[in-house]
Amino acid sequence: MIKVSDTAKKKIIDLMKDDGFDAAVDYVRVGVKSGGCSGLSYDLKFDKNKGDDDKIFVDNDITIAVEKKSFLYLAGTILEFSGGLNGKGFVFNNPNASRTCGCGESFSL
Repeated sequence: MIKVSDTAKKKIIDLMKDDGFDAAVDYVRVGVKSGGCSGLSYDLKFDKNKGDDDKIFVDNDITIAVEKKSFLYLAGTILEFSGGLNGKGFVFNNPNASRTCGCGESFSL
């Protein structure tokens, strides 16, 4: 399961509205792809459709879609948002990551 913090929820709802999505019916798609300075990087986007291989989670009123191949890398992750002058934007607190890069956008197991 992937959890969504209160600050991330607020930002997701705002961004979804700006992009023409509805947080009540559309998905936040979270995935993992090859790349980044630590080997794997996070992929975050909005989607109106559920894929056949997706696992669906609802946390804090946000519906999250994760492809099965990415799920093992993301189990237990908390999606947070860090704003302000030194904020990084969306932050993935992933208990499975053994190493992350300085920007927090890539990781390795």
